[in-house]
Amino acid sequence: MIAKPTLKDTKIILFNLGKLTIVLGILMAIPLITAIVFKEWEPAQDFLIGAMGSFILGFILVWLFYTREDMKWLHGMVVVSVSWLVAMVLGAIPMYLSGHFKSFLDACFDTMSGFATTGLALVDDMDHLANSHNMWRHLIMFIGGQGIVVVALTFLMSGASGAFRMYVGEARDERILPNVVQTARFIWFVSIVYLVLGTLALAIIMMLEGMPPVKSALHGMWIFMTAFDTGGFAPQSQNILYYHSFVFEIATIVIMLLGAMNFKLHYALWTGNKKEVYRNIETVTLFITVMLTFLVVCFGLSRANVYPGALSMFRKGFYQLASGHTGTGFMTIHARQFMSEWGGLAMVGLTVAMAFGGGACSTTGGIKILRIGLLYKTLRQDIKQLLVSESTVIVQKFHHIKELVLSDKQVRSVFLITLSYLLLYVFGTLAGMFYGYPLVSSLFESTSAAANVGLSCGITLPSMPALLKITYIIQMWVGRLEFMSVFVLAGFLVSIFKGR
Repeated sequence: MIAKPTLKDTKIILFNLGKLTIVLGILMAIPLITAIVFKEWEPAQDFLIGAMGSFILGFILVWLFYTREDMKWLHGMVVVSVSWLVAMVLGAIPMYLSGHFKSFLDACFDTMSGFATTGLALVDDMDHLANSHNMWRHLIMFIGGQGIVVVALTFLMSGASGAFRMYVGEARDERILPNVVQTARFIWFVSIVYLVLGTLALAIIMMLEGMPPVKSALHGMWIFMTAFDTGGFAPQSQNILYYHSFVFEIATIVIMLLGAMNFKLHYALWTGNKKEVYRNIETVTLFITVMLTFLVVCFGLSRANVYPGALSMFRKGFYQLASGHTGTGFMTIHARQFMSEWGGLAMVGLTVAMAFGGGACSTTGGIKILRIGLLYKTLRQDIKQLLVSESTVIVQKFHHIKELVLSDKQVRSVFLITLSYLLLYVFGTLAGMFYGYPLVSSLFESTSAAANVGLSCGITLPSMPALLKITYIIQMWVGRLEFMSVFVLAGFLVSIFKGR
């Protein structure tokens, strides 16, 4: 029998949702200050309205449902899953008021794409967006990569009850430090240090290429935010192709790979454990899957004779592959070139890379290479077990920061999440085919949305059907939270009506 939620449950959920909503309003101060600095008065009003809406809703929830009760797993999961939807709606307000979106749904699509670090975009006339709106687009991606809850734990909710339950609800279950608040602060410390260094490096490259200093600094910061958080938004409609710089492309590949690394691995490197890079199951699996999928892409592109030279194959073929596998979504080609030039085999190779994704407890999406590595270890263990006597027990080990033994519980979790992702990819593919798009295109776009990548073959446009936009929003949301908190929310809603 399902228990019906009590008034106490509702108070705990809405009170903590209110605190997260206040955090969102505080964050809108950054684009507001940007608007004031650049004398963008109308955009400043957009962010004032958005911030006021967030503060009003947040303080009403905190005031009406104030409680000191600790959160249980149910509360933490529901708070996280609902907070992302609330952040999408409130974050879309200044975007929609910018006048660069044909509907509020389009603004919500871009906002969810930003928070989920996807990078698919419906913004109209992107090249003429105000600096403040561009700041907000890239900031929400930087926030979403670390996680809305991680932001709250770092800057506002120190010592908050139920912190670990919300942290896990946001698809993070690895504690880097003993305390989850300390873990959140380490994630942001690393991210901000990299932000300063990465912005400086990218700005210098762009200035050497002839871009004015202020524009170089802004573009450097925005591109770093989305590269490290494996998002894919860019301030120009041509994406990375706009910069026409081989050095710039190399720099973004390095940043994308950093963003795709597990923050636990970052901690190991920061504390001097450099051997972890080539011992860790994630880095080994990532290297192997990148090489294998790139071979498929190379073979497909070679058959099509699209990029005959090694340099062009690297800049067009490998760059898209690295961007897709890390879940970033940066592009050095036009979206339509995927279908008109790449061909089916290369597209399938890239789609598989997108489906795999990057490291667990990183800023990337997808199945995650840790799970891919564990699936291989499980297969290897089962084959070995068949080759020995029934009385012999095969123990399978793997190295992830330390030597670990593969357990049945881990295997079950890996298979469950992997299957869920595959079904989510199929769901979006069928939706695309329902509206008349070809199978390969539908699969590519669906995988890009659900794995939070952002590469597009041309389906994602303001003119696409509204229901397909909603489908991709759901995929981005569910894929980013890795299902469990969304499943709990669904069970919670069912229990409201059927619980006793």
